[in-house]
Amino acid sequence: MRTRDTNKEEIVKQKAIEMIVKQGVEGFGMNRLAKECGVSVATLYIYYSDKEDLIRKIGIEIGSNLFNKMLNGFSPEMSFKDGLRNQWENRIDFMLNFTLEATCFELLKHSTYGDAILAEITGDFKQTMSQFMLSAIEKKELLPVTFEVFWSIAYGSLYSLLELHREGKSMSGKPFVFNDDLKNEAFNLVLKALTP
Repeated sequence: MRTRDTNKEEIVKQKAIEMIVKQGVEGFGMNRLAKECGVSVATLYIYYSDKEDLIRKIGIEIGSNLFNKMLNGFSPEMSFKDGLRNQWENRIDFMLNFTLEATCFELLKHSTYGDAILAEITGDFKQTMSQFMLSAIEKKELLPVTFEVFWSIAYGSLYSLLELHREGKSMSGKPFVFNDDLKNEAFNLVLKALTP
């Protein structure tokens, strides 16, 4: 039996992420991946039992890294403003510094693999964010809203701006670059909408 080569495994993961982003989940295949990596298909099966296993493991790894990053420096006891600011900064950092991984995770999240991936990685994160929301409501720093409305208002504009940045153009087709002025303008409007 052949042994695992961690360098080769990293190359396989990185190439798989690139292919999923370029070709989509449905266009992704093990034969094509092996060819792109310059390895035999049999080599892929040293690391993964099948295509589904590979996709699931990549999604779990990226998602775990994302959720760990989002909790960096964060406490559910923070003031609402400071906690939300921390969440924005952490999300911005991940989305701008790990663009390929962030795009891949979004594709996987909305694929048939999404529920299985999220079920495996969101437990602690959901609990921490729920505590944060409840604490902010109790301290009268956050209007009592449903989670879905909170998330849409709290992060919807941020993700839209980051998507425009990724595309490099605004809705009107003009060049677009995300910057601190835009971030602060959007953040202040979000705070205004969510605070009593």
